[in-house]
Amino acid sequence: MISYEYPLNERIRTLLRLEDLLLKIAHFTAGTAPQDHHVALLTIFETLEVASRADLKVDLVQELERQRQILMSFRNNPEISEEALAGALYEIEQASTGLLAMAGKIGQYLRENEWLMSIRSRAAIPGGVCQFDLPSYHYWLNRDPAVRRGDLGTWIQPIAPIRDGIEIVLRLLRASGHPEPLHARAGAFQLTMAGRTAQMLRVRLAQSETVVPEISANKYALNVRFMLPETVARPRVAERDVAFELTFCSL
Repeated sequence: MISYEYPLNERIRTLLRLEDLLLKIAHFTAGTAPQDHHVALLTIFETLEVASRADLKVDLVQELERQRQILMSFRNNPEISEEALAGALYEIEQASTGLLAMAGKIGQYLRENEWLMSIRSRAAIPGGVCQFDLPSYHYWLNRDPAVRRGDLGTWIQPIAPIRDGIEIVLRLLRASGHPEPLHARAGAFQLTMAGRTAQMLRVRLAQSETVVPEISANKYALNVRFMLPETVARPRVAERDVAFELTFCSL
């Protein structure tokens, strides 16, 4: 199955973008080639840009505390595993403690590093990080992969509490809904919201389905069109019935 997620507010949109960037950082940092670590560093810069657009730390702390209170209400419930509940509460408390311990603006320690900021400014120019533009960066890219990986770890570690908080909030959000099997007639599906509230929609399709969902939603209605994934011609609606799963997610 392929899952497509559609955020319904700016806060969830920011969390999904940061999750995607942080996963890319982890993936490329694990590599050994200079190109891997170049992409990892540029993605760290992107992460700082996205994270600085909102009061992210406060939002995460407030949401984690709200979820902690909800979980606390399940204590002594015979249908809930006390061990699983204790583990979830501990994870939330650890993430909250890490977030509260973060001082100053997110990524300020990186912004104070003149060498990194020189790379960031040159990276905004197409082809701007060639060896003749930044010889010291060329030197770093030719160091031992373990040294580069250690530096990348040092630069990303201070925002690890952000990563942990996002991981918990999005995991709870994704687990909050129940998938409903549906059919889009002639490639189109409409639904009146009728008081439904959600922060994110999830559309899941079988791997064999050669269509891509195009989603639009507001507090009144949801519209999903399944488009043929044309890479050359103009995208067009798949004029056939499409089976899919729809999940409304809300914390």
